[in-house]
Amino acid sequence: MFRIKKIPTSLILLLVLADVAFAAHPLITDDANTQGRGNVQVEVNGQISINKYKVSDDDGEPLTVRSRESELKTTVSYGIVDSVDAMVTIPYQWETIETGSSAFFHEDGVADVALEIKWLFLKKNGFLFALKPGITLPVGDTDKNLGSGRMNGSLFLITTREMTYGNLHLSLGYIRNENSIDQKEDIWHASLAGEWKVVKALRLVANAGMEENPDKLSSVDRAFLLGGVIYSPAANLDIDAGIKAGLTDSETDWVFMGGVTFHF
Repeated sequence: MFRIKKIPTSLILLLVLADVAFAAHPLITDDANTQGRGNVQVEVNGQISINKYKVSDDDGEPLTVRSRESELKTTVSYGIVDSVDAMVTIPYQWETIETGSSAFFHEDGVADVALEIKWLFLKKNGFLFALKPGITLPVGDTDKNLGSGRMNGSLFLITTREMTYGNLHLSLGYIRNENSIDQKEDIWHASLAGEWKVVKALRLVANAGMEENPDKLSSVDRAFLLGGVIYSPAANLDIDAGIKAGLTDSETDWVFMGGVTFHF
């Protein structure tokens, strides 16, 4: 039985940053809208990520490794005032790494918890502008690759353009990546999303973006393309599904998503 010399350390960052800057699921790019004073939103989302990459075995020979990560995440948003929301995200993750039919690594547990504030500071001529600072609390078990072991932060500038038949969202962000595995500590993010209202209860969504690769040995940044649908059978209920594809080798190959959102 062979052993793997090295598992890419970027897996840890994918776990830690998975809960930063999510919008209406399945979009990655956030929107500038807030809940309104006293209103609550509860999101329960799940996803399965599939990725393949090359490593070296004990003899230095290349070996294809397949990783599969599943996540169940709950996010609660509360409107402190009309223009300010507070959010907490608690993720539970399962990760399996395989070579062929053999699984040599499997872990699960609660990952790092995210706390965020969204401040809608300007509305003008159909444009909305918001700032969204956040931190991640190092509650995930670092021995299980479920957390960074350190507190990290982020800051995003979000712009939304509201239109009759849909909306556009632009998100520009900075992520602080404190780590002990010799990764980059300052990460940038840029993404653009669109929503098209097909009928009153149905929206088609698309999303594209790029984020700096934390690996100091790689110059290839992480880029993705996403498509999905949001169905709203009632005013206080959204049901969604989406598929995210990696456009570069440093991004996860495929992510399959689904979720439900309740508004109170």
